Amino acid sequence: DVRDQFRKWREESERHSDDVVQLWIAVLEDKVHKTGNERHLILEQVIVAALDTARLDIATKCIKELSVEFPGSLRVMKFKAMRLEAMEQYDAANELLDNIIEKDQTNAAPRKRKIAILKARGRRMDAIKELNSYLKKFMSDQEAWQELCNLYMGQGDYGKAAFCMEEVLLHNPHSHLVHQRLADIRYTMGGIDNVEIARTYYSQAIKLNPHNLRALYGLYLCCSNLANSRAVSSKRKESQKLAQWALDQATAETSSRSTIKNNDKWISSLDSAFGNLDIKSN
Repeated sequence: DVRDQFRKWREESERHSDDVVQLWIAVLEDKVHKTGNERHLILEQVIVAALDTARLDIATKCIKELSVEFPGSLRVMKFKAMRLEAMEQYDAANELLDNIIEKDQTNAAPRKRKIAILKARGRRMDAIKELNSYLKKFMSDQEAWQELCNLYMGQGDYGKAAFCMEEVLLHNPHSHLVHQRLADIRYTMGGIDNVEIARTYYSQAIKLNPHNLRALYGLYLCCSNLANSRAVSSKRKESQKLAQWALDQATAETSSRSTIKNNDKWISSLDSAFGNLDIKSN
């Protein structure tokens, strides 16, 4: 049963690190040899879980067991580097990762680990530089583009962050979450042009998933912004209508999902309270 549960978590890409370690200690540690062809996969799964939960003793034992069977394996070397990384021995980990890259230039995993080490050390600019270099070789890596987007956003460089999300969108054009994320970035950048672009992406996100509450609220904010801008009168009227539609849809979605009693009453109270606010600049 434990073997089947481990397999299910692997197939669904779920880590469940605490559960994996507890089941390993309680059941599998002395019986792993009975798991057949899945034994090595289970050992790797336990290594990652042990590193997640700071059980370096378990990780060390499993790595040694794999090392005995595969003494020159680059995969086992990667786990050794991850163990050194968990112990904050970053220089030794980098040296081991460089050896892996030297032996196999097409191996993406050690390059990602080097970027993770730079992030752990707080060297964000170096991580951005290394990640840009990585993407020149592995251009179709969606996770890398998303990570680079997050790093640029952390530095406040929203223009480059938007470019990274556009690359993700090219690989995954039917994801409402990617459209929503790109719209968030464009709205944050500000300016009429960026707000109009954000409105387009929010609209597409809603088209792909009409229940995306964040996209509905984003569309409302964009249209409200455009309705109060110096745009052409016809555009302002169109934005007002769209803003009202987005607000109605968001209200309906909130009411249908909310478990709070008298939800409509509370929303009306908030509407009246915010309506009486008078915001002035100093």
